Amino acid sequence: MVVFIYLAPIFTALGLQVFVPGERLGALQWLGVVLSFAGVAVAFSDGFAVAGTTWLGDLFGMIGALLWGATTVLIRATGLARVTATKTLFYQLAVSALLLPLASVLMGEKGVVSLTPLALAGLAYQGIVVAFASYLAWFWLLTRYLAGRLAVFSFLTPLFGVLAGVLVLGESLTPSFTLAALLVGAGIVLVNRAR
Repeated sequence: MVVFIYLAPIFTALGLQVFVPGERLGALQWLGVVLSFAGVAVAFSDGFAVAGTTWLGDLFGMIGALLWGATTVLIRATGLARVTATKTLFYQLAVSALLLPLASVLMGEKGVVSLTPLALAGLAYQGIVVAFASYLAWFWLLTRYLAGRLAVFSFLTPLFGVLAGVLVLGESLTPSFTLAALLVGAGIVLVNRAR
């Protein structure tokens, strides 16, 4: 699933190519995007051998990636590119706060079943770190840098997850991870080097 979710930077670059002419990538930069994605695919290649039919979940992962990329393209291609990061964050969270509970009800979800300390800690982490701090930083970066060049840095996220598994959980570091890190690093350099 990680590989499909991290199609988002590719979808972002494609959308920017169409809707934001000033953010078009050159051939070497596209090579960098492909190398970085290949690095993520190599890092998680053992997951491709899963038995059974997972095409529906894979499709939903790709749809999620498309929508994730579309949010960045929407910001850069509209007047939101000139709005402060705090206002962009407020718009996104306000719309989510209105639509997501409605979607939950329409899907027949039970809602909050048990407010355990772990559930509250998870909610606080998602609310403070993910939905507030990281999005605010992302939207601020979008006001100062080219989105296509920024998006490729998100390929580092799954690699940090693997590295955390090695450091925190004692998982083994494989040669394929080293190759994956080199591919992602080379891709980021290619995308961000001057034309």
